[in-house]
Amino acid sequence: MTLNKTTIVSSCRELAPGDDIKAFYNGSLVHHGKVTETVPDHGLFWIMDMLTGGRRLLDMAELEITRPQALTPTESPGTEPAVA
Repeated sequence: MTLNKTTIVSSCRELAPGDDIKAFYNGSLVHHGKVTETVPDHGLFWIMDMLTGGRRLLDMAELEITRPQALTPTESPGTEPAVA
């Protein structure tokens, strides 16, 4: 079983093409899609938005960006990962 944990993204340098993101404005989901391109020097990145079906240029300064992070079966929320 795989669970999802959400990570807040603070910089475009943390994103890569293919990453699934959600963008929130004032707590409301406004964009959801996969990253297609990043422009980290300007804090911008492009996504293919699943909500609108179009390509969107997003600004890190204007939105709260989150990315789901898969947990392995040995991890569970609120516990430390198992050490091998």
